[in-house]
Amino acid sequence: MKKIVFFFGAVLLCAPAAQAAQMSNPFMGYADHQVGVYMAQGVDSGFLVPPPTRLVPFYMLQIQYSQPTTFFKIPARQSLNFGETIGLGSKYHWQWDKYSIPMLFASEDLALMHGDCWYFSVGAGVGFQAQQNDRIGSKLLFQFKVAGGWRLTDTWAMEIYTQHFSNGNTAPENNSYGFYGVGMTYSF
Repeated sequence: MKKIVFFFGAVLLCAPAAQAAQMSNPFMGYADHQVGVYMAQGVDSGFLVPPPTRLVPFYMLQIQYSQPTTFFKIPARQSLNFGETIGLGSKYHWQWDKYSIPMLFASEDLALMHGDCWYFSVGAGVGFQAQQNDRIGSKLLFQFKVAGGWRLTDTWAMEIYTQHFSNGNTAPENNSYGFYGVGMTYSF
């Protein structure tokens, strides 16, 4: 299993970005690099796209570094992400403060629809959380993201998104983490 995860990560990170940087990318225009800061509210849901009906005292802060690329000629960005989940208290029979855990993952977002200053994207990633817990029974994490973004200027953009983390049923416990959030990106 580790070989599969490492292979997927290597392919994701080593995808050729040079050709993509020569054309305008919906995520970052003509820039070669992007950093983003994201904040999200947790929801108690096991769905891939969680309904925002059961908000919980669980939050996520995330920093992302990205480069432009393509995926079968679809504009994309490949990213390295560092996140920290922050739980405060309990709700719906879960002690959310037990899940304050750092995580590191690689991801790729595809701009499925876009215009001059907006985009709609889906993304996937793989990574690790610092410790195993009773909500997600492994350190291995898979990520799925749906986002809408607006390029405010040539360098600044804003995104709203929903994000799902689970272990992909690689362990008996797989209650997932779900988030709704906002982010700001700076391209250079």
